[in-house]
Amino acid sequence: MSRASDPCLLMPKRDNLYTLISRNKWGTGLFIVLFSVILGVIGMALGLYFRWGVEIYIIFGVGIIVYNLVLYFNSDKIALAVNRAKPAMAEEHVQLHNIVEEVAIAAGLPKPGVYVIDTGVPNAFATGRNPQHASVAVTRGLLEMMNRDELQGVIAHEMAHIRNYDILMMTIVGILGGLIVLFRDIFLRWGLFFGGGRRRRSSGGRGGGQAQLVLMIVGLVLAILAPILVALIRAAISRQREYLADASGSYIVRNPHGLASALEKLAATRQKLNTASNATAHMFIASPFAKDRGSTASWFASHPPLQDRVQRLRSLTVLPDA
Repeated sequence: MSRASDPCLLMPKRDNLYTLISRNKWGTGLFIVLFSVILGVIGMALGLYFRWGVEIYIIFGVGIIVYNLVLYFNSDKIALAVNRAKPAMAEEHVQLHNIVEEVAIAAGLPKPGVYVIDTGVPNAFATGRNPQHASVAVTRGLLEMMNRDELQGVIAHEMAHIRNYDILMMTIVGILGGLIVLFRDIFLRWGLFFGGGRRRRSSGGRGGGQAQLVLMIVGLVLAILAPILVALIRAAISRQREYLADASGSYIVRNPHGLASALEKLAATRQKLNTASNATAHMFIASPFAKDRGSTASWFASHPPLQDRVQRLRSLTVLPDA
């Protein structure tokens, strides 16, 4: 038999779950490294310009740690409250609790808290600082729309977010992004309104004026680019984590088709979730603003296109455990 007529050679190449998970982990790690390098360069530039001593960096470090701890221990409560999620009563939502429990066992995780959002718009999200302090929330609309396999796929996706520490990852990204904007503001306000005058007095008229002009140009560039850069990197990492959760969730239940079918149903809806905000949009399985229903996503989108995710899931194979 010739190679051209061999049906095995004519079949399209299919990725397995382990390959896709590994690829997405490397991609996310690259974004984190890039984020850290940018933050380090901005911090070093500020330190050189303002001639900061070690004590300033210590103060910043302590402030970052305190902010991080407060957010770390309360992010789940804030997310549930903001989205008006209520505990799902076990006697009322028997199937939901059964699915959450069975997926948690398959994932090797403790059963998370189970919550329901009373809205007809289908969606779901996970929150929590670690698997021991985690919750999943689904909307009433999702429960009404999905069959058991599809609901299992959605829960597996959210359980994958918990197992992959995605909420913690996005918290870290948010903190790094906030620091970049903070450094931008320091450079603008202190440099333009305080540093510029001091340097003019110390370096003379013409030289000081040139330094002030350079500072103004750099400050304006930072003012424009810093928020854009933060939004781009945060959105890129969020999209990568969605792909990773799709693959990881499919691996947990050994079935990518339930989640693929659920995402197809979500893609057919155009309703927006009123309880969601830009701060929590990345947490949901699909964009709560229905921005991922098209064939392409903008650079600032928190979710990749649903049809792209469905296509990836349909092309996956689940390898048996060795």
